[in-house]
Amino acid sequence: MEHAQERALNETAATGRPEAALELLVHGVGGTTPDRMLDDPRTTRIAGDDTAAVFRRTADVEAAAQHTGTEGRPVPEAYVWCNLTSGNGARALWLLLLPFMVVNLAHWMRPAAHGRPRTIRLHGLLVRLAGLTLTVLLVAAACEVALDLAAWQCAGTSACAERHSWLGFLSPTVSDGGWWSRPGRRLALAAFLPAALVGLLWYLSLRTWNAYESQLPLTRPSQPDEAGAPTALARPGFWYGRRLVARLRAAHTAAGLLTVAAATIGPATRHDRA
Repeated sequence: MEHAQERALNETAATGRPEAALELLVHGVGGTTPDRMLDDPRTTRIAGDDTAAVFRRTADVEAAAQHTGTEGRPVPEAYVWCNLTSGNGARALWLLLLPFMVVNLAHWMRPAAHGRPRTIRLHGLLVRLAGLTLTVLLVAAACEVALDLAAWQCAGTSACAERHSWLGFLSPTVSDGGWWSRPGRRLALAAFLPAALVGLLWYLSLRTWNAYESQLPLTRPSQPDEAGAPTALARPGFWYGRRLVARLRAAHTAAGLLTVAAATIGPATRHDRA
């Protein structure tokens, strides 16, 4: 809708005539093609990308470029979004970001608080701390499994290491005092698993940042009803979070790596003191 309003404003300013009404067509979950939605084999993409896009009939695009009329009929536009829900099995990895999406919604669902900037800043701070807590909790759970249960307890117990042969090279008895059987080396090797999880979260966030957050906002004149207290969705730069999301990604990555470091150094320090 933002793209439609932007085009309408531009074409009205260029021609001096109000733009024809737009008819937005959105397909269902089954998916389809723009030529079937518009009932025309010649279609042109006017906005979007390979994931989701808006299409018009080529004839309507040419008529708009030549500033000719549309005979009073609404101009149909087809929004094709089927690629948002299709792809390979790796798309299931986005479920890792689901808890962070809920925190993001909590930020934007804040009730209006006009004239209370301190309250707004406090709410934003608490929501960001909640997001960092989720990162620490997720990485700490991975450390609990990899470092504590596998490398420290199971690999350090002969019976458990014998039942799980893939941990044999970490066991002092099964590996007959092998190089990786030392406690510090076992923990250092196991720390690669939660560190890899942090790297995966960083990679998913980077892909989202490149695909969506880095898109420049639309420029359009401010409307009278938006001058006072615009809603978040009415702001042209709502989806442009390049700087903010980059800082948040760095903060979450640092928090995750610090969690891995603390989980690795803590038990080793206590073991050395004993």
